[in-house]
Parts: sequence; structure tokens; C-alpha cells
Amino acid sequence: MSTDNRPVPMAPDGHEASAVAEAAHGIEQRGIGYIPSSERHGKPSDLFWMWAGALWNIEYVVYGALIISIGLSFWQAFLIIILGNLTYFIAGLGSLQGPAAGTSVFTITRAPYGPQPARGISAFNWVTQVGYEVEGLSLIVLAGLALALKAGVSASTGLKILIIVLAALIQLVVPLFGHKTMMRVLRLLVLPFVVLFIILAVLALPKAHFSSAHGASWEMMMVALALIATSGGLGWPINASDYSRYLPKNSDRRQIVLAVTAGGYVPSVLLALLGAAVATAVPIASDPISGLPHAFASWFLIPYLVFIIVQLFAINSIDLYSSGLTLQAIGLKIKRWQAVLVDTVVSGAITAVVIFSASFNTFLTDFLLFMIIWIAPWVGIFLVDYFLRRGTYDSRSLLETRAGVYWRTAGWHIPGVVAQLLGMVAAAMWLDTTVWQGPLSRATNGADFSIFMGTIVGGLAYYLLARRSVPREVAVDPDVEPVTARGSAKLTDLD
Repeated sequence: MSTDNRPVPMAPDGHEASAVAEAAHGIEQRGIGYIPSSERHGKPSDLFWMWAGALWNIEYVVYGALIISIGLSFWQAFLIIILGNLTYFIAGLGSLQGPAAGTSVFTITRAPYGPQPARGISAFNWVTQVGYEVEGLSLIVLAGLALALKAGVSASTGLKILIIVLAALIQLVVPLFGHKTMMRVLRLLVLPFVVLFIILAVLALPKAHFSSAHGASWEMMMVALALIATSGGLGWPINASDYSRYLPKNSDRRQIVLAVTAGGYVPSVLLALLGAAVATAVPIASDPISGLPHAFASWFLIPYLVFIIVQLFAINSIDLYSSGLTLQAIGLKIKRWQAVLVDTVVSGAITAVVIFSASFNTFLTDFLLFMIIWIAPWVGIFLVDYFLRRGTYDSRSLLETRAGVYWRTAGWHIPGVVAQLLGMVAAAMWLDTTVWQGPLSRATNGADFSIFMGTIVGGLAYYLLARRSVPREVAVDPDVEPVTARGSAKLTDLD
């Protein structure tokens, strides 16, 4: 059934929250409301350029150097980077829900969990997104301080505060303007970022020591694998459908998966390998500001710092856009642009704590590992749910938080909640961080299987508990788009 001529959902004030409004006012008005067919003009290949533009980023050089710093040899790191980044296939699978449901990731999460528990899952995601924002913002501030030092200005408390405030304000600009602006900007950044990578490689690789004899135990290699997988493909399904939801519903699913997988895998692998190689010669290469530049000629320091600031703003824009949508999915009655402002203030404040405590590396490592506890089972459940329902969602029910097929038992879907709890327990039992070491990890001399056990236990438990009920939850007519009466706030009160 064709639905292109059906009216789009209305915002509470009776005005269309559409691409027309975005073009007229600059700032995107669309929140978690349903994206009608008339506004879906993207192609799967757009996702390749978006992810490639964001992930040609210094953060992935840091991740490669980080696993060398915990004891791996280069060739151990090579294996871990090649295997760990295969998780971008999971990010590709996590992009299929957007075109099918026409809404954001953590609105779709109401299907496997029910609207009420989905609020809690969304809260976990919001904390995670803010953590990523803090990671990027902290590096931006450190780079800004390094530039100031080169100009002869010392890193006083006042200067740190000024740079934190300026960086926080700058990073909100692209997410504030929204999806279309982000897609264009990230695509434009691909070429200059690739050029920067080539220059980095030419300057740094001659200093690498690939034949280093020492290496880590298999237990430590598992920790490194968890870190690379989480910083890579396993960490991106929480964002993926926020962008793929603008693709037409009938977009080729294989092309979507391939575009996201390739767009993430290629830059992440190449950059992490570069970081690992540099770290064999520069032991403090996991510090991208005062450590990694030791591998370069002195003339390159200022261009390097300027480029990585731009790169970090690019990747932070993805997190900031999605964290705003997540706040709406939690149930806060605020516009998307207001949510972006809230996240900017929160991430800026936490960044100040990190900068003044000088604990960035500890924050980074523990954050990347701790988020496995909730993300690993969520990924398993989210993907299993999609395939159980054969990619069919009732978008009205996803947006009607107190009605519809997903309301079930007082807004709870028990199979999803039980599977999430079981998966989180399984992940925590195998987690190994400086703050917490699970009993099974401790019993195996620090092995970290949290990422695997969380995903497998969560996904398998959900399949066993929901394999009969979920396939029956299909829309009577999935081609009919959600429409609300003018002035109604039920479906689009968060646009």
C-alpha cells in the first residue's frame, strides 16, 4: 500500500515537524516522532560516508595504543584489532530497525522490553552517550591546552574552564542543526581525514618496532578484545538506527549492513593498527596529546592538534545527537534541541571533573569496559527481537507509550526484562576492570569474557522466553503510517 500522500504526524502546537521546518529555521525540529515516507530520501551508501567521516578519528589511534600499553605485543594487537572490529557487522545489523520502524533506537527498544522498562534501558544509554561525549570533549580540551602552551600561554585554571566552555558550545552546533547537516558535514570530512591518516602513518611507522618479543597472556588478550569490540562495532548499535531511520522502508537490507560494516571497519582497523604500531616505539602513545606527538616531527604538532580537534567534534556530534533523542525516549517532555543543550551542560561539567582530576586514561578504560554490562545483553536482545518479528514493527504502538501492542502487562515485557538481567549478571561475572573484577574473571586469572557472555546469555534467554509471543506481535497493516489529529500530543509530543 502506498502511503506517500498520507499526512505526516503533527507536533503538539499543530505545526508540521518536517524537513520543511528544518530548512526554514535551520535547527532540525524532528525528535523521536515517526519519520514519514515523504521525508525518507536517503540511500544505504549514505551510511557508509557518515560512519567513515566520523570514525577516521584520533580516538581509534588511542584505542590501538591503549591495548599495547596493557602488555600486548604488536602482533597480538594486530590479531585483536582485526577480530574485535568485526563487531561492526553487529552495528550493521543494528541499523536495520530504523527503516523498519521509522523512529529512534531507544523508542524501538520499547518493543523487546515494554515502554516502562525501556525508560531504564534508555537511561543506561544516556549515561553511556554522555560518557563518550566526555571522552571526546576531554581530548578536545587537552588539545586546546597543548595549542595554548605552544603559543606561550600556560594552562591556568581559568584557561581550562574557558576552553571547556568554548568546546562544549562548539560541539553542540552540528547536532543542533540535525540529521541533514550532520550527514553532509561528516561526508565532507572523509577526504581530509584520510589525508591526515596517511601523513600520520608516513611520519610514525618508520619508528615502530614490530618484532617486539614480549607479549601478554591470553587472559589479557581477552581484556583487549573486549575493549576493542566495545569501542568499535558493539558500541555503535546504540546510535545506528537514529540515522538509518531516514532511509526508505524498502531499502535493501544487505546494502545497509554492508555500508555500515565497511564504513566502520576500515577506518577503525587502520587507525587502531597505526596506534598499536606507534605505541611499540612511543610507550606513552595512548596519550594522544602529550604522548603520541613524540612520534612526529616537531613542525607537524600544530596541524596535528588542529585536525584532531575537528575530528573529535565530528565523532562527538553523533553521540550528542543520539543522547538528545535518548532523553526524549526516557520520557522527558522536551524538544530535541533542548535535550542537546541539557547534554552539553552535563558533558561539559563531567569533562571539567576529568580534566581537573588528571584521570583521563583510567576513566577511558573503565568506562569502555563497564558499559559492556548493559550494552552486551541489550545488543543480543535488540537483534533477536528484530529477527523474531521478521523486521515488522507497529510504529503507532512504539510511540503510544500507554497503549498498543507493546504495552502488554502494565507496560512491561517480562521476557525482555528477565533476559536483560540474566545477561547483565553474566557480563558482570566475567568483567575485569580496576574497580570491579567478576568472580569468574578472578577465577581464571583475569580473563574477560563479559562481552561474549553478556550478548549470548541475553540474546539466548530472550529467544527462549519470547520465541512464541513476539512473532505474533506484527502490525495488522505495517504500511500504514502513524497519523495524529492536529494538536494531539500522543505520537509526536517529543518532536
